[in-house]
Order: sequence, then structure tokens, then C-alpha cells
Amino acid sequence: MKPRFRYLLACLVAGAAIVAGCGDSASEDDDRATTTSDAAGPVEEKAEPEPEAEPEPGTKLALGPSHVGSVLVDAVDQAIYLFDVEDTSKPECYGACARAWPPVYANGRPEVAESLDRELLDVTRRNDGRKQLTYGGHPLYYYAHEGPGEVLCHNVVEFGGTWLAVTSAGEAAPTT
Repeated sequence: MKPRFRYLLACLVAGAAIVAGCGDSASEDDDRATTTSDAAGPVEEKAEPEPEAEPEPGTKLALGPSHVGSVLVDAVDQAIYLFDVEDTSKPECYGACARAWPPVYANGRPEVAESLDRELLDVTRRNDGRKQLTYGGHPLYYYAHEGPGEVLCHNVVEFGGTWLAVTSAGEAAPTT
């Protein structure tokens, strides 16, 4: 193939690519009206805006019954505890402790039932960057070997402190 012919062919291919990419300047996200034709003549259509994404449902806290009174539970009625050695919202339960007492992570936008005080709900960052829920300034935890509706580990001493179910006021449930 002659060099001049290759050059001409390359220009034609490049020109076709440019023309193909330069069609209608309206994008799919554009709200401007567009016109199409049918047998009755031009019909104006308005492009539909994309619906806004629903916020991801978050971790929900509520109150559940127990032998020590009403205590915090999650959406599946799993009891929630605080660790009494944590006197700030900074978590101190990691490693083996966090395997036995998994943190209550802040998935999505956290919510509380009407029976709880939204002002007491907050989040804190763990060492790995994940968000953990706090309530009343206490990082929150589950007990790994406890099922929904069970409150078996209230007032249990483990990992250098006492684990206590949490009341609606964000405090430890009574131990007597």
C-alpha cells in the first residue's frame, strides 16, 4: 500500500470517528426537551430525570424486654452491651475481645425507635476506620454467643471489665 493511500485511509477513519462521537449534544441526564417524529408530526418528549437513590437503611436500635428491664436491642432483637472500662466513646475492645464482643457497626444512617433519645446516638471511629455506634457516649457491642431475644451476659466480667446491657438512658442496666 502506498504511503499516500495509507494517510488518506487514516484520515477517513479518524474523521468518521469524530463525526460518530459528535451527534446530539443532549446527554441521557439532560433535562432539555427533545423532539421526535411520528406519523402525526413532531412530538415533544421530556427526558426523565434519574430517581434519587434511597438512603441505605441503617443500624436500628430499639428497646427489648429482659430480666433486668428494658434494654437496647437491634432490629432482630439482639441485646446490646457496653464495656464499663470504656469511660469515653473511644473503643478499647479489639482482637480476641472484639471476636467475643463484636462492635455494633454504624451501617447506613443509624436510627433509633421512638422510645429512645436520638440525641444519645452517635458514632465513633475504630482503629480500622470503621464506624461503631455509641449511645450515651458508650461504644456498643453484641455478645457473639447469644441469640436474638436473649440477655445472658449482663454483668459478666471478661477482658478486664464488666459487660452490661444498656438502658434507654444510655446507662448500664441494674446489676441486682
